[in-house]
Amino acid sequence: MKIAFVGKGGSGKTTLSSLFIRHLATTGRPVVAVDADINQHLGAALGLDEDRAAALPAMGGQLPAIKDWLRGDNPRIGSAAEMVKTTPPGRGSRLVRLGDDNPIHTACAREVPGLPGLRLMATGPFEESDLGVACYHSKVGAVEMYLNHLVDGAGEYLVVDMTAGSDSFASGLFTRFDMTFLVAEPTRRGVGVYRQYRDYARDWGVSLAVVGNKVQGPDDVEFLREHVGDDLLTWTGQSEFVRALEKGRSPAFESLEPTNRAALDELVRAADATYERRDWERYTAQMVEFHIKNAHSWANAKAGRDLTEQVDSAFVLGPHAISASV
Repeated sequence: MKIAFVGKGGSGKTTLSSLFIRHLATTGRPVVAVDADINQHLGAALGLDEDRAAALPAMGGQLPAIKDWLRGDNPRIGSAAEMVKTTPPGRGSRLVRLGDDNPIHTACAREVPGLPGLRLMATGPFEESDLGVACYHSKVGAVEMYLNHLVDGAGEYLVVDMTAGSDSFASGLFTRFDMTFLVAEPTRRGVGVYRQYRDYARDWGVSLAVVGNKVQGPDDVEFLREHVGDDLLTWTGQSEFVRALEKGRSPAFESLEPTNRAALDELVRAADATYERRDWERYTAQMVEFHIKNAHSWANAKAGRDLTEQVDSAFVLGPHAISASV
């Protein structure tokens, strides 16, 4: 399952995504987590000390090598330099499995102590050298490319902590997930971000569920229900476990409050249900649509050639494509 956590800055998005990732890992589920927020805090939220979190390899820094490996011997892609973030896979491309020890995972993924089965990757921070010459979407392009080549299976999870606000809609990345959890505080600003996501996602069939955070009582729940309706999936309340984490302590995950753990169980059930509705043909068609849009908008001019020719109309991503390439 491909899962995104989104929300406004300060909503608790990274904290809640880290709790969800911990919950998956401590219950024996294989997880690849990606920190795709412009503020890179997921590693610390998962318990890495400051030095280890800062030492995570940046996916953006590995982009040439990622492109070269993914293109394989696809005859429609003449070189890694011709690949852009939306370049779709085709016959001859290399595809990614979450459990594989492929060159992308070797270069970018790191284990997190105490969380067996979890591998963590990061897009990399927005650095001073980027100011005035790049936008953060150039960093998350590596994640979009990874997702476009990923064939995941039932019972395994990719969890992405997205950048805050509506910036996720600046590329086709928002369509790459089976489930998008929007973390919303019971405030007018919190539900305002929800309306933006709902309206942007409506025409793309994005599965969106709201997770209330920092809920203190029935009034907060009622407020969320009033403004998001049936999209409210569950909510979490105040947590001494989280407060301990934020103070730099390392409490056992078993000490997380039962009500908050039950909310995480609800998230897992909702995510699992999306796999039964997976439509690989639609998923492939959407990535092709965004690639064609990007090609006409800017990528053809940058590459000096028509990148719509990279589209392999006979190719559909999915487990069958893995089998065919073996």
